[in-house]
Amino acid sequence: MTERSGSPYPRGISKGISERTSEGASEIDAPFRQPDAGFLVRGGYVLTSSEPEMIPDGAVRVVGDTITDVGTFADLSGRFPGCAVLGGPADIVTPGFVNTHGHFSEALVTGIAEEYALGDWLRTLIDAVAPRLDRESAYIGTLLGGVQMLRTGITLTNDMFVCDPRATPVTPGVVQGLEELGLRGVVSYGASDRRSGTAVEDVLAEHAALREAAAGSSLCRFRVGIATVAAQAPSLFARSVDLASSHGDGVHIHLHESREEIEHIRESRQMSPIAYCARHGLFEAPTLAAHCVWLSDDDIRLLASHGVGVAYNPVSNMILASGVCPVPRLRGSGIKVGLGVDGPASNDRQDMLEAIKTGVLLQRLDQLDPAALTARAALRMATVEGAAALRLDPLVGSLEPGKAADLVVFDGDSPALANVHDPFQAIVYCAGPREVKDVWVGGRRRVGDGELLGVDVPALVGESRELARCLAREAGLGELSLLAAPD
Repeated sequence: MTERSGSPYPRGISKGISERTSEGASEIDAPFRQPDAGFLVRGGYVLTSSEPEMIPDGAVRVVGDTITDVGTFADLSGRFPGCAVLGGPADIVTPGFVNTHGHFSEALVTGIAEEYALGDWLRTLIDAVAPRLDRESAYIGTLLGGVQMLRTGITLTNDMFVCDPRATPVTPGVVQGLEELGLRGVVSYGASDRRSGTAVEDVLAEHAALREAAAGSSLCRFRVGIATVAAQAPSLFARSVDLASSHGDGVHIHLHESREEIEHIRESRQMSPIAYCARHGLFEAPTLAAHCVWLSDDDIRLLASHGVGVAYNPVSNMILASGVCPVPRLRGSGIKVGLGVDGPASNDRQDMLEAIKTGVLLQRLDQLDPAALTARAALRMATVEGAAALRLDPLVGSLEPGKAADLVVFDGDSPALANVHDPFQAIVYCAGPREVKDVWVGGRRRVGDGELLGVDVPALVGESRELARCLAREAGLGELSLLAAPD
């Protein structure tokens, strides 16, 4: 994008976007950052995504960035009388949600191009936008999307930033945004050489820049991104496999999202995309495959035998009319399936609670079976199963001693949660962003009393508007976006 004049900061990034919104906000979580005594988070129900699954009138003790104890409030408050207490006897406490698939690269083009199926949507919108994204748009887009994620309980997001490589690397802006938000990220560059003039060495340089940025981050981990099998020439795909294998990095890839994708690869490479990945060694590295809508029994066997995790993205699959991921078949085969909100241009909300509820309802409708996916199973998919799909379940995804202190408190005094007959169903069917009261990431409170801490949201929104207008105009989105209209 064109660099804007008059800004003293590189690429126009505004100072103050990540500053505290008020003096009071900087102190709101101070009583709960006691490195020695720690603090207790209390709930009328603590849903652990472990064993036991539910603790009535429970609590979680946090010391520093780690969960040290989980049990009843009576027990923990008795054993640790010096701990400050947050939450209350009507609230519901869950692990932080794991978003297994998304694209911060789409944060400035939400609510657009609804009439296109996936192939035409990519050619019309994403191919126009990707060459024009820069580090500023990566940074601002990550802040914009990440704010929405935190407000819906997401504490870890698996992102693939889709852009063309540039002389100044773009994707480190994602890491910068995640660090300032205090949001965990698995970050990847959605590499492609479909467009003429894209050099393999430039693609590898973008990967290297992102890996270096992630290595310097306390919250981010790097994966090798592959947009799709079809988006990479065999030579680049081979380099991607080597990259993932030689450095021990995981892989983040779209697989079997549409019938068009599968038919194209069958015609050009004489096998399905999943079979191609298996044949060429991609699955030897830990792999997260997004979508997996159109699958044969052989495809499922290959995914299961290689331990490939799957990201189920129900809302974007519906918007783009891609189809329905066969979640019961995948889980029944032992495949770890997580939930994803997907990109802001294909969902378009970055709302995990919407994805959880929609994910359950879509499976029931598709199978004509009210037992196709239960609330308990969906909550596991949004937490520990999503973490396992990314092979991060030893660190996050459940409320257990020794794991990172990533947790969410839902407001039991809200009308939506006034009468809880079953806390699992209450979270999946009743709760929305308004019910998210507190969110911790690594023991640091990122949302307090429903408000995001540490970000000047009005300033961020204002900054994003100028960027979105410039992007819409430069990308030639006049037929799709009112923002592209001349002043």
